[in-house]
Amino acid sequence: MPINIISLNHASFIVADINISREFYCEVLGLQQVERPDLGFPGVWIQLGEQQLHLLELQNPDPTTGRPQHGGRDRHVALNVLALAPIQDALNQAGVVYTMSISGRRALFCRDPDGNTLEFIEQA
Repeated sequence: MPINIISLNHASFIVADINISREFYCEVLGLQQVERPDLGFPGVWIQLGEQQLHLLELQNPDPTTGRPQHGGRDRHVALNVLALAPIQDALNQAGVVYTMSISGRRALFCRDPDGNTLEFIEQA
């Protein structure tokens, strides 16, 4: 039988404090939290269209310092957006540092409170 991968279901980020992360993802970025099963540790599921981002409150094995300044040179999750301006406004208001894509395309990179990188790509 051939391999038949059809789509991404979800991505997961490790976070230190689920309440701080929920505020960033839901309040700053305006994303929607959805129901999550009890897995024996704190976490939040965030809906992203047909996919989800799972935030897991666990001890982080990755360093949060010494990472590349530009998130495009680090592992990241890329999200499609209709326009970058509302994302830029929300990040500016929250004091979140971001960098524009060095490729010249309409995209920006930022990090969440735990150093996880998000890329936002404007769709034409």
